[in-house]
Order: sequence, then structure tokens, then C-alpha cells
Amino acid sequence: MITSETSSVPGFVAELVRAANEVDRLTASEIESLLLRAMTTVRDLREQAGIPGSGTEHDAIVRLDIAAKGVVTFSQTNISASLREAADLVRTLWIIVGSGTVVTLKPSR
Repeated sequence: MITSETSSVPGFVAELVRAANEVDRLTASEIESLLLRAMTTVRDLREQAGIPGSGTEHDAIVRLDIAAKGVVTFSQTNISASLREAADLVRTLWIIVGSGTVVTLKPSR
């Protein structure tokens, strides 16, 4: 189900891409805020699609959290890459949710 919050997803994706292209013009707090918003959006969209997170360092939400907390120590290249990853995750999950696809997991045998 796409809610009023997710209806602005394309605009948010564009904002993330723009930020990735202009990292040098943003403050650390602006970047951190974008990454935290992306984490929340990814988590919400995953939930709607039935996709669980792993909670490990391989989980995109964990990587975004690490990037948000380390904004002041990361290079502009790394920050840009994190913002692009966030944009891709949000866009892809939004497409999945919009298609009505729901993931169901079966326990392994």
C-alpha cells in the first residue's frame, strides 16, 4: 500500500541524487538528516513489501546508519556514494511496493 508519506518518494529520490552531486555544498547535519530520512523510508518501504532486514553490516539500513553517524569523518566520495545508494534503495523499494509485490519468507528446512 502506498501511503501519503510514500507518494513523495520520487521527490525524495531526486533530493538524494541532487545531494550526492553537491556534497561539497551541504553541511554535515544536512547530510546526516538526509541519510536518516532515507533509513526511515527504506525501513517503511521494506515493511510494506515484507522484506526483513538482517541487522548485520550487510544490511543497507545499518550501512546508512554508519554513514549518517560518520558523516564528519567520511570523504566526500564516500558520502556521495552513500547518498546514491540511499536513492537507489528508496527508488527500487518504491517500485516494488507500487507493483503490489509482497515478499513472503518460508523457514528453511
